[in-house]
Amino acid sequence: MPETSRRGLLFGTAAVSAGAFLTACTSNEPKEKAAAQSNQPAADDKPGTPVTIGFAGPQADHGWLNAINVNAKSRAEKYSEVTLEITEGSNDTAAQIGQVKTLINKKVDVLVVLPADGKALTQVGLEAMKAGIPVVNLDRIFASPQAYRCWVGGDNYGMGLNAGHYIGEQLKDKAGAKVVELAGIDNLELTKQRSQGFADALKNYSNIKLVARQAADFTVESGQAKMAQLLQAQKQFDALWNHDDDQGVGALRAIQQAGRDEFIMVGGAGAKSAMDAIKADNSVLKATVLYPPTMAASAIDLARALGQSKGVAGLAEMEIPTSLTLYSAVVTKDNIDQYLPTGFS
Repeated sequence: MPETSRRGLLFGTAAVSAGAFLTACTSNEPKEKAAAQSNQPAADDKPGTPVTIGFAGPQADHGWLNAINVNAKSRAEKYSEVTLEITEGSNDTAAQIGQVKTLINKKVDVLVVLPADGKALTQVGLEAMKAGIPVVNLDRIFASPQAYRCWVGGDNYGMGLNAGHYIGEQLKDKAGAKVVELAGIDNLELTKQRSQGFADALKNYSNIKLVARQAADFTVESGQAKMAQLLQAQKQFDALWNHDDDQGVGALRAIQQAGRDEFIMVGGAGAKSAMDAIKADNSVLKATVLYPPTMAASAIDLARALGQSKGVAGLAEMEIPTSLTLYSAVVTKDNIDQYLPTGFS
């Protein structure tokens, strides 16, 4: 599952892919900014120097992880000068380390790595950097900043924060409002961050109380089983935040089987199934908070820029940033058409 403990540079909404911030500066920008960029080689959509990008990710055993691979491949295909060397995803750290070493031995120009375990793959990231191959660390962060040139990923704390604020605004006028939380795997840092953000947001609403929390396993089956337990224990509540849309499929099944509809539900990650349900507006699911897999497309864009020794248009600096944190937008029926194309299966 997506995991990071880093929240760095914030760039707009998650729906905006890296291509949007790698485009050329426009004529209506302030003259002083344009002047600062006049001698800056900035990445754009025009074919440039050939670049071979090595891509190593974990096994696509979850909808979000599969979407990571899809986004990386489709983004690379956009550029005629980019060759993508992609490994077979693995959740075995030793196997993934071996795959990255193979890419290093092939002398790829840039590496994009979404590690199965950031700490365990730190050493091989260091090896790549020492070999002169810049690394774009995707989502799950390495233990040392020396192991990567740029980190790009999502904001787990921000997911919880924005979910909490959305629910808070829906319930701010209800006295004694009750909220329940269906979390992910509790021993993962990402789950702790999402729960902390949610708790911090709810502190802004004195009328709302978190009355129950249950951890699931990011699967349909666990979502259904744990949600059934929550429903049995809590005879009435006003809102549910579910950390993950995959386990949310099971949670919705349990809710429908129990015949409960007195509360609103907010999901997490941005699966197409959740977005379809929000658009249909025929269930308790009213919103989902994004953890966008489009970050893989952004990583390819940044790797291409690195391979071509270019910067990011729209910034005065000559180099790409060292970190890029995507925004966790809240998707509702009011903006669903804007975000629906980013939904993953």
